[in-house]
Amino acid sequence: MQPSQLAPRRRLWPVFVAPGLFFLIAAGWSGFWFYAAAQIDTQFEGWRAREAKAGRIYECAKRSVGGFPFRMEVRCENPVVTLTSQTSQQVADARLTARLKEILVVAQIYDPTKIIAEFTGPTMVAAGGTEPQFSANWTLGQASVAGLPIAPQRISIAFDNPTLDRLNGAVPAPLLRASHLELHTRLLEGSLSDNPVVETAFQLTAASLQGLHPILAEPFDADIRAQLRGLKDFSPKPWPQRFREIQAANGRVDFTQSRVQQGDVIAVAAGSLAITPDGYLDGELTMTVAGMEKIVPMLGIDKAFADNSAQPGNGGAGVNVQGVNKLIGALDRFIPGLGDAARKNANAGVMAGINMLGKPSTLEGRSALAFPLRFVNGAVLIGPLRVAQTPPLF
Repeated sequence: MQPSQLAPRRRLWPVFVAPGLFFLIAAGWSGFWFYAAAQIDTQFEGWRAREAKAGRIYECAKRSVGGFPFRMEVRCENPVVTLTSQTSQQVADARLTARLKEILVVAQIYDPTKIIAEFTGPTMVAAGGTEPQFSANWTLGQASVAGLPIAPQRISIAFDNPTLDRLNGAVPAPLLRASHLELHTRLLEGSLSDNPVVETAFQLTAASLQGLHPILAEPFDADIRAQLRGLKDFSPKPWPQRFREIQAANGRVDFTQSRVQQGDVIAVAAGSLAITPDGYLDGELTMTVAGMEKIVPMLGIDKAFADNSAQPGNGGAGVNVQGVNKLIGALDRFIPGLGDAARKNANAGVMAGINMLGKPSTLEGRSALAFPLRFVNGAVLIGPLRVAQTPPLF
């Protein structure tokens, strides 16, 4: 055999190039991950110190780091979150303390602008003192933050099967029950420290609120979207002070979309509410309601009609009797004798009066009524009828 016919010798070093490169990359990535993990304690303490100056105090009984190789997981056991109005120059005049079982914060190494947190309940909440006044729990609680941690652009919170109880004795008093709760907030204009304008979406599914109003005790679904204007900043402060700042800046809440459904009753609303110098809500919402005849007895307006004929001084469920008298007079002028019929058949009479104040409409394919819902110095009015009174915000 001629030398030229011998097979060329194969070089072996290219076979080891790919594994070698992979090993170098893996070693470099591992070194980077463990370096970042080692920095978490330092970064966390720095962040905690900055938050404490702003009145937000975070404590962990035990903190651990995991998630290698592509995630960074920080687990905080038995955390305590304390919110106060304290700054470096002021003494705290408001304090809210929440104690949880665990918080798990997760961030992808390759995308640090998105952080996901998971909360494990129950949570005990104390307002002002050391003894808890409220207890909250859920089957799944999560939050996500988009943007840099020091300047988030969007925050979302979601809870499955949330419950909230008031602890006023041996037996907790239920306040909130729901199958799902969501809250989404994003920054529209400005910054967190300079005149922010925020948009908020709040959703409740199969929710009921006890002890506030009978109409809220039955399960309902709610989807409320609003824009808040007039904030000075998001530094911690008592809400009365924040509301005063909003009022001084001629701020307002713009309800861009609101939908509430309870059984067969559906209501949507849009409009704006401001704050008066005395701290009361003031403005107008345009409401469209399908099934208004079922709401009237729950609001107590029909009772006001019935009580008005027997007890002229009785307001009935917070309804303005003077307004009732005006409406009955308007019914009599519209059709003689209709006012007397309204006293005898209160619900039908109220519906006849509200129909006069509103306009026929349709809502999701059903017959509905559209009417203005006015807030005048905290009083909630349908035409001349005062159906509720809201307290001052400061």
